[in-house]
Parts: sequence; structure tokens; C-alpha cells
Amino acid sequence: MPKMINLMVACAENRVMGRANKLPWRIPEDLKFFHEETAGRTIVLGRICYETWPRAREDGRRLVVVSSNASLAREGVRVAASVSEALGIAEAMPGEIYVNGGERIFEEVLALNRPMRLHLTLVHAEVEGDRYFPEWRHLAWRETARRESADAHYRYTFLTLER
Repeated sequence: MPKMINLMVACAENRVMGRANKLPWRIPEDLKFFHEETAGRTIVLGRICYETWPRAREDGRRLVVVSSNASLAREGVRVAASVSEALGIAEAMPGEIYVNGGERIFEEVLALNRPMRLHLTLVHAEVEGDRYFPEWRHLAWRETARRESADAHYRYTFLTLER
């Protein structure tokens, strides 16, 4: 039986999750949750996500980067040419698999027919951006956790959905 795939994403109501290779907001509570949840995990992510996440290699994370650039490989970082190859590598690593983006990788993983958990921080705003989380609302999710929160700039909901 394939391992559970955990997708971790923060996106706005209009599905925006990035702008100019950065998050379009700064929500400390979400960043803390993200870093704590992914510590010590096997992470599948794209090249841009890897290159723009300064703490990616910290806290015992085992990374599988989807890229044609094999020179990204180093201690704790494997490189795969495709999402399917990355998931194959991740299957052989310990623990559940976490997928942290980007847009195309999320799209391919959401299309798979396998056990999946979506850790979604839904930011209750419409924001400008150039990277979008794929539409997820039409899929058969079951909500397993919900927590409302806010900071000085945004209201947001931490959701855990499974299928």
C-alpha cells in the first residue's frame, strides 16, 4: 500500500500561494506550523521552492527536489527528473511523504488516486500573485481538523482534509 501523501500549502481564497517566488504575506503562526510539521520529514518539492526556502535542509528534513538540474544533489538532497520519480524515491525513505510545492507539482500530485492529506492554511483574502494552488474544493475531502486564527493583517483557517 502506498504511503500517505501530505500536501502543505497556504493559499488565499483566490488560490494565490506565491508572487515573484515569495509568499505574498508574512504570517508568523503559519511559518511556525509549517517548519514544525515538516521537521524530520521526507519532503518532495520543486527547484524554485527549494532555492527560496532557506531552512529547507535544516531540522532533519530529507529532500527530494524535482528538477532537471542534477547539480542540486548534496547531503540530504536527492534530485528527481519528474514528480513520479520523486515520489518513488520518497516511498523508499522513512515516514510519510510531504509535498511542499510548487504549482505544477501540487497539480500532478492532486491528480493521483492515492491516500492524501491536505494541510491547508486558507488565508481569508484576495491577494495578487502569479502562483496558484490548484482547485481542490471539487475533490472528495473529509475535514479532520479546523482551527481559526488571525494576526494584525489577515484572518486565516488551518484546515486538515483527507481523501
